[in-house]
Amino acid sequence: MKKEEARISSLFDLEHTIAKALFERHEYPWEVLDDIGEFIMELGPTLPADEYLNAAEGVWIHKSVRMYETASVAGPAIIDEGTEIRPSAFIRGSVIIGRSCVIGNACEYKNCILFDEVQTPHYNYIGDSVLGYRSHTGAASLTSNIRNDKQPVRIHFEDGDVQTGRIKVGAMAGDYVEVGCGAVLNPGTVLGRNTDTYPLCCVRGTVSESHIVKNNGEVVAKHG
Repeated sequence: MKKEEARISSLFDLEHTIAKALFERHEYPWEVLDDIGEFIMELGPTLPADEYLNAAEGVWIHKSVRMYETASVAGPAIIDEGTEIRPSAFIRGSVIIGRSCVIGNACEYKNCILFDEVQTPHYNYIGDSVLGYRSHTGAASLTSNIRNDKQPVRIHFEDGDVQTGRIKVGAMAGDYVEVGCGAVLNPGTVLGRNTDTYPLCCVRGTVSESHIVKNNGEVVAKHG
């Protein structure tokens, strides 16, 4: 993948997120990570009071959201229309969840944005990451957001590396990405639109649109 393929405009359809205005301020998706919490506190008070509950300080939840009693939501957070939050989900703050998403049992979310219709159904960790429209994570797949040596995360492209300046950066997954069960997306992973990963993959670096990442690190183009 080249740097231009990782632009927000290349990865995401911004008509499918309540955070459109935040993304329009930036060129690359990892640049929004510093601003998620502040943006929520700007947007939340403007949401229609007849549609959204200000459930706690800094927390706005659409009235149509189905949330089990054992789920936990800490602000700042916005959860949009029609989403289901399953038992023991843990939303830790600075989280924007789009329309008709599935927030799975025993999953954890921190400083991240999920576009509309994202599904993270079972035992997932999503931290310092962006998941595009209709992306899906298989059971027990994770976004790893910090290097073992605790150094700032670099993102590797064919035409040179980008220094994010952040200690914590997870994955940037474009629209329609499918992540296999048990896969790990390493810090600074970028997956182009319509990309799939095999189960149990350890994914590093960047992958262009419409490719498949296999278990041995092989990357092949989709056909048809």
